[in-house]
Amino acid sequence: MTTTPAPVLHELAPAEALHLMAGVPVGRVVFTEGALPAIRPVHFFLDRGRIVFRIVGDERLVTALHNSVLAFQADDYDAARGSGWTVTVTGYAARVDAVAEAARLTHRFPPAWHEDTYVFVVEPELVTGQLLSR
Repeated sequence: MTTTPAPVLHELAPAEALHLMAGVPVGRVVFTEGALPAIRPVHFFLDRGRIVFRIVGDERLVTALHNSVLAFQADDYDAARGSGWTVTVTGYAARVDAVAEAARLTHRFPPAWHEDTYVFVVEPELVTGQLLSR
């Protein structure tokens, strides 16, 4: 009889964590809205060590995120193998207002469904991650 090894949880170094995060296209922005925690899934990518994401057509959210400290989380899990990882980044978010820079970054996103799009960057201040493996 073969037994499946118990899963082991490993802490990831920040560089390892960001490398894993760069391999998935969707993450979650975790922020405060009206003194309550809020989470929004977004497309994202890493550029020059920064997390870049886009908000489409939500001025209220754009206002809440600009010049704020927030968390950004991404993960991946393989249920069949019982393995995966999760990474959380805490940092300062800023809207990209420079037209040329926003245009450069926007080309990496899927087509937007609304004309009003806002690109944000997050400078990672704290990076934590965990890897679950067998």
